[in-house]
Amino acid sequence: MRLLVVEDEVKLAAYVKRGLEADGHAVDVAHDGEEGLWFARNQPYDVIILDIMLPRRNGYQVCADLRAEGNWTPVLMLTAKDGEYDIAEALDTGADDYLTKPFSFVVLSARIRALARRGNSARPAVLAVGDLKLDPAAHTCERAGEPIALTPKEFSLLEYLMRHPGEVLSKMDILNAVWDWTFEGDSNVVEVYIGYLRKKIDAPFGRTSIETVRGVGYRIVPDGGKRA
Repeated sequence: MRLLVVEDEVKLAAYVKRGLEADGHAVDVAHDGEEGLWFARNQPYDVIILDIMLPRRNGYQVCADLRAEGNWTPVLMLTAKDGEYDIAEALDTGADDYLTKPFSFVVLSARIRALARRGNSARPAVLAVGDLKLDPAAHTCERAGEPIALTPKEFSLLEYLMRHPGEVLSKMDILNAVWDWTFEGDSNVVEVYIGYLRKKIDAPFGRTSIETVRGVGYRIVPDGGKRA
């Protein structure tokens, strides 16, 4: 998933970013409300983690502005306040959930996964394309009951493909979703990682699940693409 963290405590933001990236997510960070609003308006995200007490524009205002503009990306509010009225205000301005500081990273990760499942498209807890299954919560992958070991980036790429079964996704779509906005390498990195996935999820099982649509991009075939 691609995530935005808006947090003015630099050390906390860095800690959250490291942890989420270790789980295979692409993470952008902003340190004030105005910067966070700019990112949210100009980049696609699966979930926004938004602190309430921010310089320049607080979290309530950022969330309210996004909702007023028709941006319904799930928002998880982080707050040092635990009063019922503060929580009510966060939810009333359009936040989908909240977490009070200090918080457990395990709980934060679980809340993010839960919010991602609430998006406009179907987001089941366990993704399945044919006999290929991916469990984002347990961070496991299997095909025909056989476990498959994936690196965090391979896992994130496969998750993105499986959340859009049958859809043709361009290299730019994939870069934007799986790599963060600071990535300056060759876009062929997508092709390289597609190759890694094919060697792990397709070749050992005689499948061609991940198809190349020449000149357009890649798609994962819902029926599993079993070869004769």
